[in-house]
Amino acid sequence: MRIPLSWLREYVDVPVDETPERIGERLVAVGLELEDIHVVGGGVTGPLVVARVLQIEELTGFKKPIRFCRVEVGAEHGHPDTPGERGIVCGARNFAEGDTVVVALPGAVLPGDFRIATRETYGKVSDGMICSERELGLGDDHDGIMVLPEGTAEIGVDAGPVIGLGDVVLDVAVTPDMGFCLSMRGVARELAHQYGVELRDPAALDDLPAPEPGTPHECAVEALDACSLFTLRTIVGFDPTAPSPYWMRRRLSMGGMRPVSLAVDVTNYVMLETGQPLHAFDLGKLQGPIVVRRARAGETLETLDHVERTLSDDDLLITDGRGPIGLAGTMGGLETEVDDATTAIALEAAHFTSSVVARMSRRHKLSSEASRRFERGVDTVLAPYASARAAALLLEHGGGRYVGMTGVEAPREPVTITMSAELPGRTAGIRIDRGTVVERLEAVGVALADPQAEPLVATAPTWRPDLTDPADLVEEVLRLGGYDAIPATLPRAQAGFGLTGPQRARRSAGRALAGAGYVEALSYPFVGQAELDALGLPADDRRRHQLLLANPLSDEQPGMRTTLLPGLLATLRRNVGRGQSDVALYEAGLVFHLREGQDPRGVTDPPRPSVDGRPSHDDLVALHALLPDQPLHVAVALAGSRTPGGWWGPSEPASWADAVEAARVVASSVGVALEVRKGAAPAPWHPGRVAELVVAGGVVGYAGELAPRVCEDAGLPKRTAAMELDLDAVIAAAGGPVSARGLSTFPVAKEDVALVVASDVAAADVQSTLAAGAGDLLESIRLFDVYTGEQVGEGRRSLAFALRFRAPDRTLTVDEVAAARDAAVAAAAEAHGAVQRA
Repeated sequence: MRIPLSWLREYVDVPVDETPERIGERLVAVGLELEDIHVVGGGVTGPLVVARVLQIEELTGFKKPIRFCRVEVGAEHGHPDTPGERGIVCGARNFAEGDTVVVALPGAVLPGDFRIATRETYGKVSDGMICSERELGLGDDHDGIMVLPEGTAEIGVDAGPVIGLGDVVLDVAVTPDMGFCLSMRGVARELAHQYGVELRDPAALDDLPAPEPGTPHECAVEALDACSLFTLRTIVGFDPTAPSPYWMRRRLSMGGMRPVSLAVDVTNYVMLETGQPLHAFDLGKLQGPIVVRRARAGETLETLDHVERTLSDDDLLITDGRGPIGLAGTMGGLETEVDDATTAIALEAAHFTSSVVARMSRRHKLSSEASRRFERGVDTVLAPYASARAAALLLEHGGGRYVGMTGVEAPREPVTITMSAELPGRTAGIRIDRGTVVERLEAVGVALADPQAEPLVATAPTWRPDLTDPADLVEEVLRLGGYDAIPATLPRAQAGFGLTGPQRARRSAGRALAGAGYVEALSYPFVGQAELDALGLPADDRRRHQLLLANPLSDEQPGMRTTLLPGLLATLRRNVGRGQSDVALYEAGLVFHLREGQDPRGVTDPPRPSVDGRPSHDDLVALHALLPDQPLHVAVALAGSRTPGGWWGPSEPASWADAVEAARVVASSVGVALEVRKGAAPAPWHPGRVAELVVAGGVVGYAGELAPRVCEDAGLPKRTAAMELDLDAVIAAAGGPVSARGLSTFPVAKEDVALVVASDVAAADVQSTLAAGAGDLLESIRLFDVYTGEQVGEGRRSLAFALRFRAPDRTLTVDEVAAARDAAVAAAAEAHGAVQRA
């Protein structure tokens, strides 16, 4: 929201000596965010005057149209040879003799250090420059030079004050909970609180004349639940050629909107002024009464942005006898827009339900200035006052006759809130007396039945639909006092308490992966079916069944993630696309799995525990039963080289084995024995290059190379590898903190054994059997070679393991090592029919 200070001062008496920076600080203190301070036309210096075009001579013989103009600049600024006049060469075509323009005289400097001087060009002496808005830093319009309405100012006067040079504009970010500040009226009210002065409410201006004889256009509302107030004012005899006054066009430009025509400019101006969106229909294009209703099957509408939109039965429409003519609170239809021939106007102002407009705006991917305001909440009774203000401006500057208003209004109950006067102080942990609480509530417009009663019974003002609970009133009391006035006190943790065992295990896993060279990534927990399609998940895969959001940020990602891979792979793809060819990422986060029979759309009317105290055990159980399973998963994705190449040798590419090793790193960090074995290949992994990750006999995840089709569909490098496992299940198998094994100062004993087994015997099973048979003296075991060939026979293979033995208190003897080795080999022979190779 752009706030021109000259406009703001019309509604609130800000001290004259208050700097823009200080005003911005006051707005920040009440919860707004100041992004920037702009000076209109900053960088313009030197003589700049209002001038009149006296004569235009068309120059020929050049590649583009050129004009030589004689302009009247006032007696003080004329050329010595032609008192009061200057000759200027100009290429613009949008002005004529007699027009009032702005001229930069020699010696002026325009934005970008563009210096104006007398020079000869196109065979003429150009003694200045006729300026456009963009050349003066007033806006982005560069279609032609700036033409001022006749009578805007006297010829020869300084043009700076006339066109608003030097005006200061505050660029304020309005957070979603402060939609009441999306207008000059709302911001002025906040400053009135801060400076303790009166607000001159623009909505209270009553310049509209009494209706003249005539029949106002009829209207009706069929969806009162979505449109509680609808008004329609009728103006006839309007002059479509009447220009918008310059002051209005200048304010619109400073407010970030492009002037279009008088009818459009007035509706936009009043919206910026009061916060109430309005729309002007060409009355001559309407057929029958205007009706507000829900859309019907098969209906379409071409909106003002020339897009043909297919409507949903949840859309709220403005219609006439032919059908839809506008998306309520969002954008009007092209068929009934006002144009250069419009002489009769139906001026609409209404109050639409926030959620209805928000859903419609997202469904059609159509965000407008009107929808932004309705989504955040508009004054529930402002519509007729704002439309009266707009109608008065239209009549003042475009002529015509006002013939009356029609409207529909649903019964409205005021919002009443009961709150203890002590609650704000208790919440903030500071003393706030009753008088201060009452004063601040009344300052924001809250009406109190009895300021001395306990508890206070408050009625929220119509422009604050966000005030519905005691906590909202507490926030207002604290906000007006300044959040910086609330002392920051860190809570003290009780001695002996810290991170829980699972919390420590989760941190250990993250540190271990970071130490192994992985970089943590955080992605949004929202995914869509298209991303799951890219993973090649079958229709009956559990990961296909998502918990759907009621109001998703994007229609393309309407559900909660069931796997970490879509977000992680998207991050990997983004990094590779930006030239980072060697990438190793990990993410730890919750995934969401629907329970048996759980509705993917959730519960329409969930239980709502009281906020007065802690929910009961039964309340918590009931709420927990509504939630999906939310296990903590950890996943990695890697592509490119795992080690860089250089003079020392070539790089080593990352492979599926690195993904498997990442799983081992995680399991080791929490003290769990991880079994890696060949198993079924679920999507998205390669059937021949994937391993099951098993803990305590249960599969907790998979690691390996992604299938070629998945890499292609997802835009990933070939042979990208990934791993995902259920970290909660791994931590649960640990059973408690990891006990570090003591370091022995005695030497290690090394033994290697090669065992011949059937080809269908898993190496992981043989390794587990060897470890169990070797006993406590075994320090580590590692598979380092697999051989198949004639020497071992068809259908068999040789597995070579490196065994390392060590005792904590002595040097092992040859006999002790041999006995442990032989026990391990014997166990493998018994369990798997293993035969030791010579």
